[in-house]
Amino acid sequence: MTESDTPETTAIQRCGLVAIVGKPNVGKSTLLNALVGQKISITSRKAQTTRHRITGIRTEGETQFIFVDTPGFQTDHANALNRSLNKTVMGAVSDVDLVLFVVNAGSFAQADAKVLALLNSNIPSLLIANKLDKVHRREELAPWLRDMQARHPFAQFMPMSAKNPKDIERLLVQCKAYLPEQAWWYSEDELTDRSEKFLASEIIREKLFRFTGDELPYTSTVIIDRFTEEPGKTVSRMVRIAATIVVERDGHKAMVIGEGGERLKQIGTLARQELEKLMDAKVFIELWVKVRSGWADDEARVRSFGYE
Repeated sequence: MTESDTPETTAIQRCGLVAIVGKPNVGKSTLLNALVGQKISITSRKAQTTRHRITGIRTEGETQFIFVDTPGFQTDHANALNRSLNKTVMGAVSDVDLVLFVVNAGSFAQADAKVLALLNSNIPSLLIANKLDKVHRREELAPWLRDMQARHPFAQFMPMSAKNPKDIERLLVQCKAYLPEQAWWYSEDELTDRSEKFLASEIIREKLFRFTGDELPYTSTVIIDRFTEEPGKTVSRMVRIAATIVVERDGHKAMVIGEGGERLKQIGTLARQELEKLMDAKVFIELWVKVRSGWADDEARVRSFGYE
């Protein structure tokens, strides 16, 4: 057999879906961004920030991880918006290769139990004990882990911090073992299946919550009215975005606008700066604020605002 007759050895590709689930505010979006290696999901101290199923893609070697970040499962406020969010969570956990069940290390509340009850015992799940850096007495974790194992047949436990790069690398190695051998679903350089228009609305909403804190109800949202791209004179891309911030009361509108329009201007400036880095483009943003009382209880309006 000559050298040219030697059969080529092709590395076997792996690819699969990994759902990230948990109650609101346990660090799911921070974990997704760390796993992907770039920010694609918005984060904030405010619970219920993530409202959509967001897919993050990471391709390493011959393995493509497709991570699905989900809204925190809602146990309060049984309105149309929350029913939509919970439907998204339930859909995400039913058709994946692996589930990452995220809890605060050492803690287990009723809200965690309601998410845990959604998990299918036929789909392997890893217990992600997140925010390990906040646990002062590590010896208390052992009995807690035993208790968690009694609650659900977790394949593995991962005490970790989503902000620790070594922990993220360790988690990727664990996840890889559960992904099936199959061709990649996305090209090597893709990071998310979400459009730039969607990411724009999310980034604006993140800045909205950052500047208003707990003063503004979680039902406030952002609608993109116009998203256009044109060649720039001094840059390769120029993106123009017109967006409406929707709130439920006149008082909330005044809060978002701020004295002399200063707060609205700050929200727009920070969103523009982040989007310019994300899109590698010159970005212009126009923002308006409108009152739509009771929209989160209106099924038709919830759908019209882009929720499933």
